[in-house]
Amino acid sequence: MPGGRLTQQERQQIALGLADGLPYAEIARRLDRPTSTITREVMRNGGPAAYRADLAHHATERRTHQRRQVSPGGGQAPPQPYGRDAEAVREYEEVFSAVLMQSGLSNKMMSRVLVCLYTTDSGSLTATELVQRLQVSPASISKAITFLESQGLVRRERDERRRERYIVDDDVWYQSMMASARSTAQLVETARQGVGVLGPDTPAAVRLENIARFLDFVNEGITRAAEQAREVLYTKPESCAGDAADQDSDRT
Repeated sequence: MPGGRLTQQERQQIALGLADGLPYAEIARRLDRPTSTITREVMRNGGPAAYRADLAHHATERRTHQRRQVSPGGGQAPPQPYGRDAEAVREYEEVFSAVLMQSGLSNKMMSRVLVCLYTTDSGSLTATELVQRLQVSPASISKAITFLESQGLVRRERDERRRERYIVDDDVWYQSMMASARSTAQLVETARQGVGVLGPDTPAAVRLENIARFLDFVNEGITRAAEQAREVLYTKPESCAGDAADQDSDRT
């Protein structure tokens, strides 16, 4: 299986495969590349609907140039804890950011900040630490945090040194989902107000009522599922628990 970076010709083949509706695994098989390589390539360059071979190639060259500027002479990234592969972590963070953007976080900086927090073992960083990790201005961090906090995705608190820390904890996604449910409920109410304004049984009113019924039904199901599954956020996966138990037995 070939290693190294994707060539421009390979990117053109990826674009053709996506246009033909081929799954990532099939495109990877045709290029004799790992499926994960194709997935990362597509997701970091706009996703399957927006992927363009020439733009992806130029973007990769630009990222490579930027990394060389940050690390003169092509130096290695700082070592990762737990023996992690620093390059693999960096690539994963790019993919994660791209997926978050496709999921609704339209601003790239907001996605990068959130991913940076999620991939930090402590789950919290100061503004200074975020600036250093992402190589951006403090103003960019401040703007991103303000938005993420308004969406319930990040919270802030003071540490023992009175520094403001930005935190993602186990309950953040639940709280964010509840905030989204409240927004959807407001949309349902607004749609139903239109029924009275436009006149019952008129085509426009029927359309709005159907929208309201659909959103209400889906929102109720999501809210109920989130309540029932909330404890999952506080449960350690069995594999992690098993690993911890193995480590304890090794120490004894």
